Amino acid sequence: MKMVNIMLHSINDVKNFVNAVNKYDFDVDLTSGRYVVDAKSIMGIFSLDLSKPIQVEIHCEDCSVFMDEIKPFIIEG
Repeated sequence: MKMVNIMLHSINDVKNFVNAVNKYDFDVDLTSGRYVVDAKSIMGIFSLDLSKPIQVEIHCEDCSVFMDEIKPFIIEG
Protein backbone atom coordinates (compact mmCIF):
# COMPACT_ATOMS: atom_id res chain seq x y z
CA MET A 1 0.00 0.00 0.00
CA LYS A 2 1.22 3.48 -0.84
CA MET A 3 -0.02 6.89 0.28
CA VAL A 4 0.40 10.29 -1.40
CA ASN A 5 -1.34 13.66 -1.29
CA ILE A 6 -2.96 15.22 -4.34
CA MET A 7 -4.74 18.42 -5.32
CA LEU A 8 -7.53 18.50 -7.88
CA HIS A 9 -7.94 22.13 -8.95
CA SER A 10 -10.60 21.84 -11.66
CA ILE A 11 -13.40 19.68 -13.01
CA ASN A 12 -11.00 18.52 -15.74
CA ASP A 13 -8.48 17.45 -13.07
CA VAL A 14 -11.16 15.33 -11.39
CA LYS A 15 -12.22 13.80 -14.70
CA ASN A 16 -8.63 13.02 -15.73
CA PHE A 17 -7.81 11.56 -12.30
CA VAL A 18 -10.90 9.29 -12.31
CA ASN A 19 -10.11 8.13 -15.85
CA ALA A 20 -6.56 7.24 -14.77
CA VAL A 21 -7.73 5.33 -11.68
CA ASN A 22 -10.36 3.37 -13.62
CA LYS A 23 -7.68 1.82 -15.85
CA TYR A 24 -6.44 -0.30 -12.93
CA ASP A 25 -7.95 -3.26 -11.04
CA PHE A 26 -6.65 -2.35 -7.58
CA ASP A 27 -8.56 -0.19 -5.10
CA VAL A 28 -7.74 3.46 -4.52
CA ASP A 29 -9.31 5.41 -1.66
CA LEU A 30 -9.38 9.18 -1.16
CA THR A 31 -9.48 10.66 2.33
CA SER A 32 -10.39 14.25 3.13
CA GLY A 33 -10.96 15.00 6.79
CA ARG A 34 -13.19 12.24 8.11
CA TYR A 35 -14.57 11.25 4.71
CA VAL A 36 -13.26 8.34 2.65
CA VAL A 37 -14.48 7.77 -0.92
CA ASP A 38 -13.66 5.41 -3.76
CA ALA A 39 -11.31 7.18 -6.20
CA LYS A 40 -13.17 5.53 -9.10
CA SER A 41 -16.34 7.47 -8.19
CA ILE A 42 -16.52 10.92 -9.77
CA MET A 43 -19.56 11.77 -7.60
CA GLY A 44 -17.69 10.66 -4.49
CA ILE A 45 -14.77 12.94 -5.33
CA PHE A 46 -17.06 15.92 -5.84
CA SER A 47 -18.44 15.33 -2.32
CA LEU A 48 -14.98 16.10 -0.88
CA ASP A 49 -13.52 19.52 -0.07
CA LEU A 50 -11.37 20.03 -3.19
CA SER A 51 -9.82 23.23 -1.83
CA LYS A 52 -7.62 21.14 0.48
CA PRO A 53 -5.09 18.37 -0.23
CA ILE A 54 -6.60 14.90 -0.52
CA GLN A 55 -4.85 11.81 0.78
CA VAL A 56 -4.67 8.94 -1.72
CA GLU A 57 -4.36 5.38 -0.44
CA ILE A 58 -3.31 2.96 -3.19
CA HIS A 59 -3.94 -0.71 -2.39
CA CYS A 60 -1.25 -2.20 -4.63
CA GLU A 61 2.30 -3.45 -4.15
CA ASP A 62 3.79 -2.34 -7.48
CA CYS A 63 1.98 0.80 -8.60
CA SER A 64 4.84 2.67 -10.30
CA VAL A 65 3.00 2.97 -13.64
CA PHE A 66 -0.07 4.34 -11.86
CA MET A 67 2.09 6.74 -9.83
CA ASP A 68 3.61 8.10 -13.06
CA GLU A 69 0.13 8.62 -14.48
CA ILE A 70 -1.11 10.64 -11.48
CA LYS A 71 2.16 12.55 -11.04
CA PRO A 72 0.65 15.89 -12.24
CA PHE A 73 -1.76 15.83 -9.27
CA ILE A 74 0.72 14.80 -6.56
CA ILE A 75 1.86 17.45 -4.08
CA GLU A 76 4.69 17.25 -1.58
CA GLY A 77 3.90 17.06 2.09
